[in-house]
Amino acid sequence: MLRTSAWPLALVYTALVVFASLFPFVGWRDQGIAPWIFLLAPLPPPYWTGFDVATNVVGYAPLGFLLALALLRTGRGVLAVPLALVAGALLSLSLEFLQIYLPQRVPSNLDLVLNTAGALAGALCAALLERLGAIDRWSRFRERWFATDARGALVLLALWPWALLFPAAEPFGLGQVLERLEAALADLLAGTPFLDWLPVRAAALQPLSPVAELLCVALGLLVPCLLAYSMVRHLGRRVVLVLAIAVAGVGATALSAALSYGPAHAWAWLGMPARAGIWVGLVLAALLLALPPRASAVLLLVVLTVQLGLLNDAPTSAYFAQTLLTWEQGRFIRFYGLGQWLGWLWPYATLVYVLLRASRRGRAS
Repeated sequence: MLRTSAWPLALVYTALVVFASLFPFVGWRDQGIAPWIFLLAPLPPPYWTGFDVATNVVGYAPLGFLLALALLRTGRGVLAVPLALVAGALLSLSLEFLQIYLPQRVPSNLDLVLNTAGALAGALCAALLERLGAIDRWSRFRERWFATDARGALVLLALWPWALLFPAAEPFGLGQVLERLEAALADLLAGTPFLDWLPVRAAALQPLSPVAELLCVALGLLVPCLLAYSMVRHLGRRVVLVLAIAVAGVGATALSAALSYGPAHAWAWLGMPARAGIWVGLVLAALLLALPPRASAVLLLVVLTVQLGLLNDAPTSAYFAQTLLTWEQGRFIRFYGLGQWLGWLWPYATLVYVLLRASRRGRAS
């Protein structure tokens, strides 16, 4: 039985679909009606848009693809497409049932049909690629390029550009959660004796200086490069991965700015500190090309810890908070929760993964 990255990617994507479907997880109430009542509504519903149709199909296509691919790579070839279709349909049906209890969500039988169609399209695409031999070629490519235990790192690298799509206060500045966490804890403990237990800052958080912004950008770009170095030894392949990471990071950040401010402002984030930080990050990645994989993992822990310390010692600006309203109240509401959590958790998931991987290697040695 083959080890495949498709299973963890499918699980992560399933969690993201749940976030997108049930966000913001507040206001649960019983309306006194059966949760399956939407199944009997006429098709199509009175209010729908092309954007809704596209997002429902496209949103479930990767899930069907990943599930079918995981099943194909683990010896369930004949049942891969039917099982992926059933899993996608059951997930969509369950989430539509739950949406009847959320005031900001409206369950729809059209959404169920479109989600199921998207899952089927993704599963058929995976089966077609398997039949054409593309999946076997990818497996051989992965065996040549990456270490045998690189599955988790590949998943994290695949998720990194998606984490960048949610607006960040600083380019490549994932994991800036301390200020929000403190505010959430204060709200949670308000009116209780435990509120006095929260530490009080001696001074207010200060905005990052241009030099600190440059350093955050450089370290944010260096982190995925070091993650790639931890699973690839060949210098030429490392160069290719660094260039791919840089292009993906810049492209995802530009797309995020375009979605937030409009296509005309896609490059507004690319000021002097950001440009200099990208070049510094690339220079550091070039200087570290010959670093052994284990040393790369150790240095990654140091770099990521320093960047998180810098980011979480600075406040989010009021202008940035205004930017989030575009996502919270606009058509991106479906992606707000999943993008937010992915951007918050990616650095900490990377820290945990590298620590666990290092401990496993230590026990093995």
